[in-house]
Amino acid sequence: MADSLLQTPLAGLHAEFLGRMVPFAGYAMPVQYPSGIMAEHNATRSGATLFDVSHMGQAILEGPGATLALERATPADIDGLRVGRQRYLLLTTEDGGILDDAMCARLGPDRLFLVLNASRKHLDLPRIESLLPPGVTLTPWPDRALLAVQGPKAAELLPSLAHLPFMGVAETTLLGAEVIATRSGYTGEDGFEISVAADQAEAFARALLALGITLAGLGARDSLRLEAGLCLYGQDLDETTSPVEAGLTWTMGKRRRMADDFPGADRVRGELADGPARRRVGLAIEGRQPARAGTPIHLPDGEAIGIVTSGGFGPTVNAPVAMGYVPPAQAVDGTPLHLMVRGKPVLARVAPLPFVPHRYIR
Repeated sequence: MADSLLQTPLAGLHAEFLGRMVPFAGYAMPVQYPSGIMAEHNATRSGATLFDVSHMGQAILEGPGATLALERATPADIDGLRVGRQRYLLLTTEDGGILDDAMCARLGPDRLFLVLNASRKHLDLPRIESLLPPGVTLTPWPDRALLAVQGPKAAELLPSLAHLPFMGVAETTLLGAEVIATRSGYTGEDGFEISVAADQAEAFARALLALGITLAGLGARDSLRLEAGLCLYGQDLDETTSPVEAGLTWTMGKRRRMADDFPGADRVRGELADGPARRRVGLAIEGRQPARAGTPIHLPDGEAIGIVTSGGFGPTVNAPVAMGYVPPAQAVDGTPLHLMVRGKPVLARVAPLPFVPHRYIR
């Protein structure tokens, strides 16, 4: 492992449990443990697993008018977010692309907790800070770990968090540690994401494992989020992709859709009115051959029309699945397409997302 890679506070735990480490967003991260990706995927579907997501950026935004200040960076309705609730949002560029996707929890009237992608936090934080008025401050939290407990047994094993609604947040004491816990995650299953001080993270993780929660790595997290139809920044989302193209207009509250005070508002409003040039779709693939990110998408007559942005084998659906971008005319469910895998056409059809129904607690 290259010496230049950063370590999460759980590096020792990953080594002890024989995690296979890979570079990811500048960090050494476990892609799997000896049980394997398939077993970790299935354990998340049937029980509860622990993912180390401490590479994510964490920060506190606070001060009078903090909610409206953050709206300068996003089309999401932050001022309408109730205390004790969390929201998925998109940070947009001046051209209407997506700088990052992030989570925002309202801890108090003028206090927000942000979680940002590891590969983008070095861009997100200066961007947000540049848009803040006097009196509103953004404080990075690099000395925090973030652990995700995911699966249908998560609430049973963590009963003190079971009262939280989906996308609820609480500052509380859990297993002897002061934490910020949200009922969220990126697997399509019920579960929690828990922010804890870095120097308490290993003891906290061991306490979770003692409850019967098992470890899972990036490989299972990726197959789970793909089956759930959830986007990965850098693949399904980037600075060229608009919220409308990505099918994420639901992240924009009614009050915000026609606002002009966020970056890229002209493009977003134009695409809401006239439609985008392309749309993100699900792709159900015939046979057993997966189509990975970067695979060209062709019409049956051979014309190239798009590209696969995420793809792999879906253990729960027991078939290969993918997502990609195609023109609106080809974005209709059931449309036959050819995915050019190693130069050979593999038949696929546009399919509704998600591939596996979400099982969030509503």
